[in-house]
This record gives sequence, structure tokens and C-alpha cells, in this order.
Amino acid sequence: MDPVIIVGAGPVGLTLALALARQEVPCVVLDEGPGKDEPRLARTVVLREDTTALMERLTGRPLADTGTHWAGWRSMRRRQVMREITFYDDDHGVPDEADGADVVESGGPAPLHIAQHVLTGALRAALAGERLVKVATDSRLDTVEQEPSGVTAHTRGPNSTWWRGSYLVGCDGPRSTVRKLQDIRFPGRTAVERHAVAALRTELPWPDHALLHRLPPWRTTGPSGGEVTGRPLPDGVWRLDWLLPPGKDLVTPELLVARVRETLAGWTNGSTPPYELLDTGVHTVHHRLARRWRVGRVFLAGDAAHLLGAFGTQGLDESLRDADNLAWKLALAWHHGPHEALLDSYQTERRAVVAARLRAADQTLPLLRGGGGLRGYVPGAARGHDLLLTDGHLGRGPLGAPGSYAGSPLAPRHLEGEVPVDTPPGSPVVDVRVTAEDGSFVRLRDRLGRGALLVLLIAPGTGVWERRHWVTAGIMPRLAAAVTALPHPAELLVAEDYPGAGAHTVLLIRPDGHLVTALNGVRPADLYTAAEATLGGPPGDPGSAGAEGTGTGSGAKAGAGTEAEAGASAGSR
Repeated sequence: MDPVIIVGAGPVGLTLALALARQEVPCVVLDEGPGKDEPRLARTVVLREDTTALMERLTGRPLADTGTHWAGWRSMRRRQVMREITFYDDDHGVPDEADGADVVESGGPAPLHIAQHVLTGALRAALAGERLVKVATDSRLDTVEQEPSGVTAHTRGPNSTWWRGSYLVGCDGPRSTVRKLQDIRFPGRTAVERHAVAALRTELPWPDHALLHRLPPWRTTGPSGGEVTGRPLPDGVWRLDWLLPPGKDLVTPELLVARVRETLAGWTNGSTPPYELLDTGVHTVHHRLARRWRVGRVFLAGDAAHLLGAFGTQGLDESLRDADNLAWKLALAWHHGPHEALLDSYQTERRAVVAARLRAADQTLPLLRGGGGLRGYVPGAARGHDLLLTDGHLGRGPLGAPGSYAGSPLAPRHLEGEVPVDTPPGSPVVDVRVTAEDGSFVRLRDRLGRGALLVLLIAPGTGVWERRHWVTAGIMPRLAAAVTALPHPAELLVAEDYPGAGAHTVLLIRPDGHLVTALNGVRPADLYTAAEATLGGPPGDPGSAGAEGTGTGSGAKAGAGTEAEAGASAGSR
């Protein structure tokens, strides 16, 4: 069967290529650039726990070596510390209270802050050893044609070429050629926020702590947005972002240097400390959502499908989740033949999650960026605003938390043995320690992304005894037989415990780490029904493919789209 064609060699396209290769699916990545990325310290990304784990699993290396896990988070309003959060793991106690902070919290796993070119470089290095992936540099797409059996793409460049593929995925950014060639509208808001960005090396009073400072008390030269964010990177480097007022006022070098100097002086309570300015840019946030994410054998992912990022939220997080969601579905279709309901579920699940985040941002926008008025005098308003912004920056709440696929068409219905656990069906599972089939102890997330379903038995005491003592005892033989009989390969894992799950609870988990269901004991019929639903329905069922999944595109030249598109901006998060 022909390879999957991936258009775009940014973090999303490279992630999708690696994820498919790990599931034995060949890919061709069409990179319109030279195959390397310009080092830009003003272009950084913040990854949450789940996307960090995804990147480390695919690259085979800990990203903490090249990025910074924040030790804590501090938010301030004028001179008051509003909220202090210290990130720690299970081996550390609850942090001491911060002096003068209104709210002190114990955080979970720390976000990872990393330069985008460093992340992309790690993905490229991992791809270099993949026999199933070919990266074609200096290859700019200009035509896509598709028919029921596959897709044909043409690229122009030094080696003008026709490419034949089974599917094509557009990961080619905000100005996506793939999206335009498929005549897919991309409505939304332009310039929701603008930030002046500077990357510099200096010493600040909060090493390895990220900071959000609203209404800083020092006098600002030029128009002030009243909000500045500081995020640490390795080697004493910081990325600083200043919220700019609405409009298109030019950010001059003089204005940016003035902001750097006054901000550093304000944070160190004195004169400006020594600093080295390394990079600058302007980051413009747009909010857009493509009408369709699938047209026949052509899909959109990442910035080609959506743009978001106001209030400190991270668009790349959702883009990487796009790749994770699509990879196992494409792999299953590539190996076993297309199942329209399964392929359609990519758009249904991912578009709904991103749309919910954009709605939350739209509802928050007038509150946080509405220009003050009486809202600013309501008791508790400042603390409420601070909580909203903290949630956005730290990937929590409606603005930033990973979405759930509870309403997915792949969700099983009417399971008699279903029981509740702390993870609702459709939500990402908790990363607990498990015993694998070979007897080794691993993290649950380490078993994701292999194309197999995961069946997790909660069996207290199994972590103390060697696997050979309990693998043939109790309910294990019956569960192993039920797993073997499933309609898709599945790996049987065992855990001592799982939040909210009683002994002998059986969890069915998708290849992308979302919970399908939790069952009360070994229930082969329920387990089979849930697995069948997760795959899109019984074999041979044509599914419920709608117009999005069944349309066919015709050959066209680049630039065929009619809508006005928002461009990528320097300093993208």
C-alpha cells in the first residue's frame, strides 16, 4: 500500500510521521524548507504533562536536557503576589507558603518550556533513524488529486515530483496550501492579542519560576499593555512577553529595549541588571477553526486546522494531540482497510475539543481584555481574573486543560458492567506504574502509541510478587482469554491501583491514552463490545461517514482558497 503523505515538517508533521512509523506505516514528509530550522529563542513552546510524555516517547530522549521544567509559577498584580504555585512530584512534600501570596498551591507535574527549533531538531534526529520515513526537502506542494484508491500530490522545487499516497495530511500551518486546495473555509478572529517578545540572558530573583505580572507599578515608556510574562529557559535565558494594546502600532527596537530595561529594573527593585539580548519578535494570536478537517483521503492537523493561544494557552499542545489522535486511526486504516466511522471520528473528536477551548476564550475575552469599567471594582474580580490567566498559562480549566472525548461516536453504549473511576470515559488516563506482559515495571504512558488497545487490570498486591506467581491465578486466565479474543490486538497490563478504581476493575484504554470504559471485573462480552465500538463499529459496517468524510477533492493549483488567511507570526508560542 502507498505511504501516507504528510505536508509540512514542523513539530506536528514530524510528530505524525514518527507516530505512524512506530506503528509500521510508511510516510513521505514534504518539507518546503531546507531540512533544518533557524535557531530562534523568541519562538518557544510550553508543553503539558501529556504532550511532554508524547514527545519523549517518540524522540526517545528526556526533553528536560534541552528545555526547562518550571520549579514554580508566580502571578502578581501591581506589587502583590496573588498566587504562588510550586511544582513537585510524589517524592517531595507540600511546598512552604510564599510570603504575602493571596493563594498558595501545590502543583502537579511541571510544564516544560523549550525553544521550538530545539524540539523540532529532536524530532528530526529521531526521524533520521526511521527506515519507514522519507523527508523530501525543498518540496513545495501545488497540486492534490484524489480518487477512491488514493491520493496524488505534486511538488515544485529543484526536483519537481509527483507523489502517490494512501492518505494525505496537511500539517502546513496557518496559510495551509492543503486547506486552500480543498477549498475549506477558515473563519475566526484576527489579532486577538499581540505581544512584544524578547529572549535574553540575565539573573532574576525567581530562578526557574515562571511569572505573570499584571499592572506592574513602574512607569512604562510608550503605550502599555499592563501585563508582562517571564518564562525561564536553560542556561539563564528568559523569554519575556509584553501584552500590546489593540491596534497595529509598530514595535520599534527602542521601545522594546526600554521595556526590557524597565521590567528588569522593576523586578530587581533597583537599577537594570546586566543582560544580553538574544532575540526579539512580535507574537500575534489569531483564533480560527477550519470548517472541515477531512475531505475524503485528505486531512488537516495543527495550525492548518485551528489557531488559538490567547491568555497564555498553547496552540501546539492541541496540535500535537491532533497528531496523536489521527496516527492510530490512520495506522489501523492503512493496515486493515478504511473504516469511515473511525476516520470521521478524528474530526468529530478533535474539532469539538478545540471549538470548546475557543468558545471558552471568547467568553473570557471581554472579561480580561474588555477595558476595565465597573468590573475592575467588583470585590474578588482581580483574584478571579488571576485564576483564569493562571489556568490558561498552566493548561488547566476550560481554557487550557486537555479535552475529553466523552461524546465521541467511538464511545460504547449500554455496558452493563461499567463502573465509575476518577477518570471519566473519554478523558486521558492517569500515568500509573504497571506490570507489562514480560514482567517488567513500566509507566502506563510508555505503552501508548503502538497501535494496540490496552487492557489494564487493577490487582492490589501484584507489584510485590513476581508475575509468574499470579499470572495463572484467580481471574487472570479468563481475562487473558478475553483479551486474546478482542477484534483488535491488545496488551494486557496489571497495576496495583488506579485513582477511584476498586480491586479487579478492568480498564480499556485507546492507543492515544484516552479511557474507553472501566468494567467491574472480567466481562468478556462488555469488553468485546467496547473494543468494537472503539474501532468504529463491527467489521464491514460502513459507519456513519458524513459529508466531511466522503467528499473528494480535485486537482488544483496552490492558492486556490478564497478566504482571507491569517499568517504565522514571529515569536509563536
